[in-house]
Amino acid sequence: MLAASGRYLSINWLSSGGGAFAVLPLPSPFKPLPNNLPWKLPDIIPLARGHSAPVLDTAWSPFDDSLVASGGEDGNILIWKIESSAFEGWGHEKFEPVDFDPVARISASPKRIGQLLFHPAANHVLASTTGDHTIKLWDLERSDDPRITLGGHGDTIQSMDWNWAGTLLVTTSRDRKIRLFDPRASTDAVRVADGHAGIKSVRAVWMGQSDRIATTGFSRQSDRELAIWDAGSLDNVRKLVVDQSAGVLMPFWSDNQVLFLAGKGDGNIRYYEYENDNFVALAEYKSTDPQRGLCFLPRRALAVSECEIARAYKVSGSIVEPIAFVVPRKSDSFQADIFPPALSAEPALSAAEFFNGKKAAPNVQSLETGAIAPSSVSFAPTPKNSFGPGAAAPAPTPSYTAPTPAPAPKIVEPTPAPAPAPVRQESIPAPTSAPSKNGSSGGALQEENSRLTTELRDARAQIRALELQVETMRANAQRAKELLGLGADQ
Repeated sequence: MLAASGRYLSINWLSSGGGAFAVLPLPSPFKPLPNNLPWKLPDIIPLARGHSAPVLDTAWSPFDDSLVASGGEDGNILIWKIESSAFEGWGHEKFEPVDFDPVARISASPKRIGQLLFHPAANHVLASTTGDHTIKLWDLERSDDPRITLGGHGDTIQSMDWNWAGTLLVTTSRDRKIRLFDPRASTDAVRVADGHAGIKSVRAVWMGQSDRIATTGFSRQSDRELAIWDAGSLDNVRKLVVDQSAGVLMPFWSDNQVLFLAGKGDGNIRYYEYENDNFVALAEYKSTDPQRGLCFLPRRALAVSECEIARAYKVSGSIVEPIAFVVPRKSDSFQADIFPPALSAEPALSAAEFFNGKKAAPNVQSLETGAIAPSSVSFAPTPKNSFGPGAAAPAPTPSYTAPTPAPAPKIVEPTPAPAPAPVRQESIPAPTSAPSKNGSSGGALQEENSRLTTELRDARAQIRALELQVETMRANAQRAKELLGLGADQ
C-alpha cells in the first residue's frame, strides 16, 4: 500500500467513485518538506484517480522518480507522470486541488492486479501479477499486449523479486511453492521447491548480488520463520525461527549486507547483518504503533552526510512516519565501509534490448562522488534440469557499528513520544570448530580461536547495545528539550 521513489511517496487511498492513491512529496528526517508544505496534510489533496475499483499496489520506476505505475481490482494498470508543480500552494487559503491524470492505460487482466515490479536494469519493463495466477511482463513503450506471460502457479502469487541483473525472477505462492523463472528462456519455472510449511503468506527477496534468496513465512506451528535459499538449486541453506507473532513478516534487503524484517500489525523492525549464510542480529526498532504498510527509500537518495544507511516509511493509522537508520559515527568524511555503490537512476538496457535477450549489469552510483558505472556481475547459465552443489557463500563483509534507528518527525502535530522499550539483542552462535587432523596442538589452537571469536562477537553485541542506549537517551533528551521549549513559549 506504500511505495517510494527518490522524490515522492505513493499511498493507497480510500475514496468514493472508484480506486485512487495519493502522491506526497518525500518527507525527510533531516530537513523541512519541499514547497514549504505543512507536516499536517490539508483536508483535501490531489489524488491519482482512474481505476474503477480499489488500487492494490503502486510501483515507481527506478530510472524516473516521477513515473509511477498502479494496479487495481479492476484488472487495469495505469501509468502516471507526476509534475512538481502539482504541489505548489498546498494548504493555502485559495488552494484548489487538481487530481492527477494517467498518461497510459493497460487492460492487463480480467481479474485483479495484485503486485507491480519494475526491472532493475532495463528501462520501461514492468512485471505484474494477476488474479488468474500468472505474471505478465510489459514493455511500456508498446504496451498493447504483454511480451511474456509466466504460468504454473497453483494459487495466488504472494510475492516476486528480480535478481541483481534482472535475468531471473523468484516468486512465492499460496500453494507453498517457491519458483524460479528465467523469463526469456521459458514461460515455465526452471526450478520449483517446497517453501515454508505454514499456510500464511510467504515473502521473498533477492539478497543483492549474491546467489541467495531470503524468504519469510510460517511453520506448521505458526512460528514466524526466516530462511535462506540457494538460487542455483533452490535448496534450503538455513532456516531460523523469529518469533510466534501472527503478522506477516515483510523482508527488505539493503546492499550494505543488512536485512530488515517488519511485521504487519506490529510496530517493530528487526535488522540483521548477513555474513557467510548467517544472520547476526544487530538491533530492533520498537514502536507501540502497529504498521499497516512499510517501504524503503532507494539508497541513492539517502542522507549520506548524516551517516544514514537506510530509511523506511511507515503507515500507522492516518500517519506516515519516516524512520532513519543512522550509524552513530562522526560524519566529517565519507564512510566508504557502510556506503557501497547504490543502484543508479540510469538504465543499462532499453526494453527492446531486454526482450531481445541482451544481458547487462545494472549501473551503480558512488554515494561519495555521484559517479555512475556498470556494476560487476557474472551471468550464471540458465538453470537446467539438474544442478551441482550450490556456489560458495560470499565472503564476509567488513563489520561495522550497528545502525541506530532514529525516529523522525511524524506528519502530524508533534506529540510526546513514549520511551522506547529495552532493545532485545539476538545473536546466532558461531559454529564449533572440528578437531584438527594435525594433532592435539592444532585442535587446541582451533578451540582457542573459537573461544576468542565467540568472546569478540559478544563484546561487539554489548557495544552495539550500549551505543543504541546512548543514542536513545540523546533522542529522548532532545525531545524533552523541545517540549519544554514549546511549553515555555505557550
